[in-house]
Amino acid sequence: MRALETNGLTKIFVTDEPGAGNACHKYIIVSRDEYMSKATESPLKTQENFVTTLTHVSFQNGPVKEQGVNGCTNEDLIAIVIDRLWSFQNGPFHCRENRIALQHLEEALHWLNHRTADRQRRGVEGTMQQ
Repeated sequence: MRALETNGLTKIFVTDEPGAGNACHKYIIVSRDEYMSKATESPLKTQENFVTTLTHVSFQNGPVKEQGVNGCTNEDLIAIVIDRLWSFQNGPFHCRENRIALQHLEEALHWLNHRTADRQRRGVEGTMQQ
């Protein structure tokens, strides 16, 4: 199991092996401080049995046309972060860094949607075909 670090406040565990498209699909986010204070020899056992899970993220696993919708997409998570940052920008916590992050997230979402539109045009969206 891999652990990912972001801001020092949380610890992200990748809880499955790469599958369709060579990507993992299951992630758990826990409090880093709580995890570190209760860590044992087994990270999976620790985070499942002793540490409060902040959230689970399950991504789409397999082609939609074959598996149906069974998880979220990269685009879903990017859209959530865009919404949060715009909320901060429209309130007392607006700043240059949020605006720059928004610009790049909106560009990322644009290009992912562009890729989807291209796949739809070619009739391969929702399949394992390239």
